[in-house]
Amino acid sequence: MLHVDPILAATSAPPPFTVGRVLTETRLDSWLALGLVLAAGLYLYGVHRLRVRGDRWPVARTVFFLGPGLGGIALVTISGLHAYDTALLSVHMIQHMVLSMVAPIFLALGAPMTLALRTLPLGPRKRLLAIVHSRVARVYSFPLVAFAIFVVNPFALYFSDLYRFTLEHAWAHELVHAHFILTGCVFFWPLLGLDPLPGRWPYPARALLMLLSVPFHTVLGLTIMQSSTLFGGDWYPSLNLSWSDPWDDQVVAGGILWAGGEFVSVTMLAVLVVQWVKQSEREARRVDRELDRQEARERAAGPAPV
Repeated sequence: MLHVDPILAATSAPPPFTVGRVLTETRLDSWLALGLVLAAGLYLYGVHRLRVRGDRWPVARTVFFLGPGLGGIALVTISGLHAYDTALLSVHMIQHMVLSMVAPIFLALGAPMTLALRTLPLGPRKRLLAIVHSRVARVYSFPLVAFAIFVVNPFALYFSDLYRFTLEHAWAHELVHAHFILTGCVFFWPLLGLDPLPGRWPYPARALLMLLSVPFHTVLGLTIMQSSTLFGGDWYPSLNLSWSDPWDDQVVAGGILWAGGEFVSVTMLAVLVVQWVKQSEREARRVDRELDRQEARERAAGPAPV
């Protein structure tokens, strides 16, 4: 039986969860907040450089990257939600969903790598391309490898003592947040991203892989909801929260993972289909233009001699 230091538990127990406290408990002193500000500044600087030299950058990409992308990460890590992420499993699951599924998708749709390649000087651009096409990048961005990492990680976290360890150590909890983001990027970037990546699968294969991710969230969510043991051992009961029951909260957490995972996966499957259709239309127009040019060349050459 695991036991919690009463002093540690007391300092970890927040007041009752309210929307107002989510707004007022915002913190801007974490390393993640600094990273978000730096990423947003670099992205906007790249867009500015393109505009100065007269090049166009789609507004939608900027909105995706800064809004649901970086903004989604900020919403669940530096807002008041952070005060409850070790007190309520349901809040942790909201973080899990946003950091591993929602934010990485919109970061990928923001095409930051393409922006960097269009704005960096020749030397840094070559180094970035060398990293993108390195053996390590090829292995981790290979869809089956990325899918395995994406599926196995939550089971390894929640069904071992590792999750309890992250509750007891703030640095480990922050590291898990970063890990969620990286795992989501590794999985979604090759599937939905607009950046040039090596070994990208055709759209039908990508859609199949996205479809295979749906049952995974169902299984994990239902397992959490029906578990006869509390995740984190006696951590949550030791907080003695009069306004929350750990068992009920765990059921809510499993439901968030189940419903949220299915919604995001099905939505992204639809996005993949739309991208597939648009790519097919672009290819059809390219073929039509080539046929038109070939026909024009034949007419210009005149009739074939008899």
